[in-house]
Amino acid sequence: MSIDPAFLGRRTVTTAEAMEQLGFRIGEQLQAGDLLILTGPLGAGKTTFTRGLAEGLGVRGPVQSPTFVIARTHPSLVGRAPLVHVDAYRLGSASELDDLDLDVERSVVVIEWGRGMAEELADAWWDIELERPVGGGDALADEDLDADAPRVITITRVER
Repeated sequence: MSIDPAFLGRRTVTTAEAMEQLGFRIGEQLQAGDLLILTGPLGAGKTTFTRGLAEGLGVRGPVQSPTFVIARTHPSLVGRAPLVHVDAYRLGSASELDDLDLDVERSVVVIEWGRGMAEELADAWWDIELERPVGGGDALADEDLDADAPRVITITRVER
């Protein structure tokens, strides 16, 4: 287990900068073979978290959502594992994800929208759920997806 257990559980992050900082602190701890499955609605901060994680891991950027390319590899600049950043939103099944032939053993792999598809890639993974306000009252309007607003992040270690 490479993420400090202090990061496990539920926490509130109030700004995009704080989201990146959380990703950075976790990225500093990751090793080849770590699989992170990120789940959350549009604008929850999945790519913002991954951007910080990439900086903490020491990989080449820029880190952007891989929505249209499906997967993007960021090589290490400091002799650590590369980051493979995947957006499974447009994939229809676990077999389509498997067809990408991801090097899970020698990379740190982050899969956005991967819940229900990516669990077969490893015997253990980090399940990271990001929530943002939606609908009514204090919720973010669709045009404000990048606005600073509290996000709730739940980090769980899953082993099968």
